[in-house]
Amino acid sequence: MSSTQNSIQNIEIKPSVISRSEFLGKIRFFTRFPLFIFGILVILFYLLVVIFGPSLTVYDPTIPNPQYTLGQPNSDYPFGTDKFGRDILTRVVYATRLDLMIALLVASLSFSIGSLMGCIVGYYGGWLDKVIMRVVDVMFAFPAFILAMAITSALGDTVQNVIIAIATAYTPYFIRLTRGEMLTLRTRQYADAAISVGNPSWRVALIHLLPNALTPSLVQMTLVSGWAILDAAGLAFLGLGITPPTAEWGVMVSEGAQRIITGEWWVWLYPGAAIVLAAFAFNLVGDGLRDIMTREEQ
Repeated sequence: MSSTQNSIQNIEIKPSVISRSEFLGKIRFFTRFPLFIFGILVILFYLLVVIFGPSLTVYDPTIPNPQYTLGQPNSDYPFGTDKFGRDILTRVVYATRLDLMIALLVASLSFSIGSLMGCIVGYYGGWLDKVIMRVVDVMFAFPAFILAMAITSALGDTVQNVIIAIATAYTPYFIRLTRGEMLTLRTRQYADAAISVGNPSWRVALIHLLPNALTPSLVQMTLVSGWAILDAAGLAFLGLGITPPTAEWGVMVSEGAQRIITGEWWVWLYPGAAIVLAAFAFNLVGDGLRDIMTREEQ
């Protein structure tokens, strides 16, 4: 017994530190995905705009300035002004906060609700699975934007209703993805082992299986964030959900669309570019995550 204790005491516990070669290997691995890195940098830039942008602007995004309507970009107004004399740069900055909030909340809600429902129906099956999946099939019969437009029209024009509508439209994507993974994972040996040691079924589903079923949903979550920005802007462009004078990219593009043929290009160009770049960045991150996970599995 004493010899065993002495051998245990002689064991040297070394901290798990990543070696220099392993660190460089991880860096080289991620450099194989330059578009993924570019997407991350763009999203970080938007987050910096959200955090520090409003404190760096000197104008109010909603107060008009009749003395300088439709002013071209200059040193005082780098992005110019709109038909009410409001600084477009300031409105783009404040709209970034609103649109990113909508995108992240939509992705989080649809991911959380859809993954939980997909876990339940995928593990237990039965009549509940049949009912929910038939509802999902009906929802898939409509494009997500059309479904969000119908829900927003029914609920009313508020930011909260826009978030609910778009999240509802994208929840079926996560239900189907998680359900498919759960149908496979529930037949694995470690699932049978978790049941054999006395774990209740809910614990097996939520603790042992669900974390392993979320990989496709995490990729889908980044894609939905980009789609949510496009949908929120599209709804605002059509006059649904977010309405003037709120600073929102879609609202600003809608106001600028009336000026395309009159030559005031700056009214719609900058908010439109912000929409395209944000959606593009989220899609690059989603595609990059999918490629990275595929490489790691190989």
